[in-house]
Amino acid sequence: MPVRAEPADKAEIVTQLIFGDCYSIVQTQGNWVQVRTTADDYLGWMDVKQHTPVTAEYLAAWSAQDHPRSLDVVQVVSNATTRIPVTLGARLPFFDGMTLRLGQEAYFYNGAATNPLNGHGPLGPAEKRTALLLKAGQLFLKAPYLWGGRTLFGVDCSGLMQQLFGLIGVQLPRDARQQIDLGEVVHFVAQTRPGDLAFFDNAEGRIIHVGMMLDDQQILHASGEVRVDILDHNGIYNQQRQKYTHKLRLIKRVLPA
Repeated sequence: MPVRAEPADKAEIVTQLIFGDCYSIVQTQGNWVQVRTTADDYLGWMDVKQHTPVTAEYLAAWSAQDHPRSLDVVQVVSNATTRIPVTLGARLPFFDGMTLRLGQEAYFYNGAATNPLNGHGPLGPAEKRTALLLKAGQLFLKAPYLWGGRTLFGVDCSGLMQQLFGLIGVQLPRDARQQIDLGEVVHFVAQTRPGDLAFFDNAEGRIIHVGMMLDDQQILHASGEVRVDILDHNGIYNQQRQKYTHKLRLIKRVLPA
């Protein structure tokens, strides 16, 4: 569901809430509620008709642990009376391998899911983390760009990174300008590893774009669509357009070896 900059249907979408996400209500204005997302502390407005209340106890328990994520492009959670579509990367709260809990309701889920608590610590072995990042990135290819989007059916550059890293139990901030504060600097493009994040700025020096490094100095990013391009010390080179589209600012290594 869209979360907007102002309490109006015509207002800019700043982010989206996806199945399994939680939030707190900050204030109410007419048919709109201002919410703060629990996972990434983002502020925006949503239509009160899309609000699903949960108890304070549920929210506290939700916040205390990481939750498995859906690995299917589209899947369904269901119970005796309801079927709800969920997309790749959606949280499956309190999923035990068969059922999950959304507020007071229990739902059945039989699709593929991550288990971020397996392996060596919350993230699991480094090789598995990277392999899952690359596999999920391939599933997002050709997804259309959508400002504020966080799903396969519309995603922006930082939303794509947030969703991919969420699959391996790493909660990134929502925006590229916040994500750049994480990790260690990689000084040269030739030293990058798959999973490193590359950041790009505009003429005023503001961070406006982010992508994830693959092998052979290729980069996965959302620009018009989720695509793979070449990165060099100047920036992203789009071979179809025969031009540089983004100016490189910094590369960061978020995942430890």
